[in-house]
Amino acid sequence: MNYQQIYSQISSWFNGHPTAHKMLIWSNTLIVWVMYIAYFSLLLWLIIAPQSLWPFIVIPGGSFVLLSIVRRQLNYARPYEKWPIKPLIPREGRGESMPSRHVFSAVMIALCVWLIQWWLGLILLGLALTLAFIRVIGGVHYPRDVIVGALCGLLAGAMLFIVISYH
Repeated sequence: MNYQQIYSQISSWFNGHPTAHKMLIWSNTLIVWVMYIAYFSLLLWLIIAPQSLWPFIVIPGGSFVLLSIVRRQLNYARPYEKWPIKPLIPREGRGESMPSRHVFSAVMIALCVWLIQWWLGLILLGLALTLAFIRVIGGVHYPRDVIVGALCGLLAGAMLFIVISYH
């Protein structure tokens, strides 16, 4: 069975259940916004807390820029470019599918929060994994795209853990 056949089965179920399709799109948007709010709330907290702010800006930001450069150079096609499918999550862009920046950012933010409040970071990590699943089911990424994005987020998060422990 090829990707198109598998995706056709997944998308036909969602297309047959409009509420589930809307929930998929809504969940994607909601998790992205939760991550934005969590990160900016963390930065605000760090401004008033006795914790150093710079590693929480430089490491995630630098990693994001580096990931974006690598992604642009690799320029992997998205599933809807390679196969005649209509993604469940509307997206017009072409290329730059791997690694997933959404998943990278979500994992990185979860790990940033983990350093301050482990249980909240764990919840956000669960949301990051959910986002990875949604991005694949939604037809905007292949599984490899989200796996590599998550691994890059874990690597950048590990760098942050090391910097914080020596700071």
